[in-house]
Amino acid sequence: MKIEIFDNKEELGAAAGRYVAELLRGIISEKGFANIILATGTSQFDTIDQLIKENDIDWSVVTMFHLDEYIGLPISHPASFRKYLQERFLAQVPALKEAHLINGENEANIEVARVSQLITNCPVDIALVGVGENGHLAFNDPPADFETEEPYLIVDLDDACRHQQMGEGWFQAFDEVPKQAISMSIRQIMKSDHIICSVPDARKATAVKNSLENEVSNIFPASILQQHNNCTFFLDKHSADLLSEKSRSIGQD
Repeated sequence: MKIEIFDNKEELGAAAGRYVAELLRGIISEKGFANIILATGTSQFDTIDQLIKENDIDWSVVTMFHLDEYIGLPISHPASFRKYLQERFLAQVPALKEAHLINGENEANIEVARVSQLITNCPVDIALVGVGENGHLAFNDPPADFETEEPYLIVDLDDACRHQQMGEGWFQAFDEVPKQAISMSIRQIMKSDHIICSVPDARKATAVKNSLENEVSNIFPASILQQHNNCTFFLDKHSADLLSEKSRSIGQD
């Protein structure tokens, strides 16, 4: 694991986006194609903004998978993650080889089976993820399932997660936030060759500390990233505020 800390979320996102682009170019040069996972939410704004600005990426050989999506939320809703990825990423880059978005309006069990089969046949090179205020990874709220090998799951969203979604402005009222989602599983995320975890803002400081300084536990779902061989946390000074000096130096030369 490596930790990079920046002055603000804009610098964080620019550095993370450049790093992802560098990895993509190398993977495509070596293999001729690449498979990536994209996360959504406010934590990914600046990372994705930088990634779409990067030159010399052959997007025509890239396959994208979607990390998570609310169940029952129409694509027209401002909080739809399909809408987010279509507008903020897919519409901003040349056509990808394939883009596998989760359709939360389909019957959930059928959609889980569909996207699970797709990703099973495509080993993932790079996963972009974030950490929730409650420490969740994707929509795997605590206590997260660390054992299932299923690629995607139907998950219940806890109140802390739902309050975060409202607090970020995606919903006008708590009762509007869906209670369930389709989420990539913890083990599926961990199968990615590279994981880039972008986590800005002071409201994430406790979750960052719990993820990096506690023992690995499903009570702190993102703590599992401590066990990944190629995971880089991109933090700003606010999200890193509670970290010890020892943690701040992880992975530094």
